[in-house]
Amino acid sequence: MECVIFTGIQASGKSTFYKERFFATHMRVNLDMLRTRHRENVYLEASVRTMQSFVVDNTNPTVDDRKKYIDFVKKHHYKVIGYYFEPDYELSQERNNKREGKEKVPEIGMISTLKKLQRPSYREGFDELYIVKSLNDAFEIQKLPL
Repeated sequence: MECVIFTGIQASGKSTFYKERFFATHMRVNLDMLRTRHRENVYLEASVRTMQSFVVDNTNPTVDDRKKYIDFVKKHHYKVIGYYFEPDYELSQERNNKREGKEKVPEIGMISTLKKLQRPSYREGFDELYIVKSLNDAFEIQKLPL
């Protein structure tokens, strides 16, 4: 059982990466879809009860944001894997500008997330960590050594 936690600013490619790498094997937990923390908690609890691997596809910019997931799943013997989407603000802004309606994030939201973005570390409780560089139509992935 795996809990995969994404970290990165809006429009950095996290959801596309999920679809390409985890769609067939991991449930997706995403606040954009679920809309409330209560619903998110219901999905997390259901995943643990049914021993389902899942991906937390949110920005998760700070150590504290990630801590709640890590602490919760470690109690249930999940492997915790982190993917840090290295920020490329210009590329993310370009992608965001192509979005419409509620999917488009206000620029101030992206800037705010970028300012508080903290790179994940093994000290947080991750079993594996990767850096993802988002290119226009591909991803470059590098595993961080322990």
